[in-house]
Amino acid sequence: MSIVQSSVSTPSTVRSSPSLSCGAAHPVVASYTISSTSNSFLLRSSSLKTVTSVSSSKNSKRKSAVGKVRSSLETAGATVGQVTEVTKDTFWPIVNAAGDKTVVLDMYTQWCGPCKIIAPKYQELSEKYLDVVFLKLDCNQENKPLAKELGIRVVPTFKILKHNKIVKEVTGAKFDDLVAAIDTVRSS
Repeated sequence: MSIVQSSVSTPSTVRSSPSLSCGAAHPVVASYTISSTSNSFLLRSSSLKTVTSVSSSKNSKRKSAVGKVRSSLETAGATVGQVTEVTKDTFWPIVNAAGDKTVVLDMYTQWCGPCKIIAPKYQELSEKYLDVVFLKLDCNQENKPLAKELGIRVVPTFKILKHNKIVKEVTGAKFDDLVAAIDTVRSS
């Protein structure tokens, strides 16, 4: 009886459970190790922490999971419960990975006084609304193309997105208006 081992790296898709709030498919890239004998093989996924055993003699399949599956939002670089700094290169991949979640973008500059005042309150919102993705974009020269694409006129400007589209905007450091806009989009 010989044992054959190989490594395969393939993209797969994990669909969340219907009982969870996000029903979207999340692409996950996994590295698999396959061990086989003449009548069975083991499929080990290092990144998904799963082992699948298939036996051809009994025609049975057994699967056990260890650890947690990382969502595409996490692999894109955003962390729930925190404000994530984005750039012109990372913004759209994170928004796309957010799926059905509400995304709030704080567009600020380093020299803006009102931006500095509202920043701690914005951080508190990210800790309160765990079903919302909070991002911030420094509207410097490097990120100017994205700022222009998003139509920024003043700082701070908060863009609220749902399904990859801007649905609300709050200009200025108006905390109560921002909270009301987030609540409106979350409930829609």
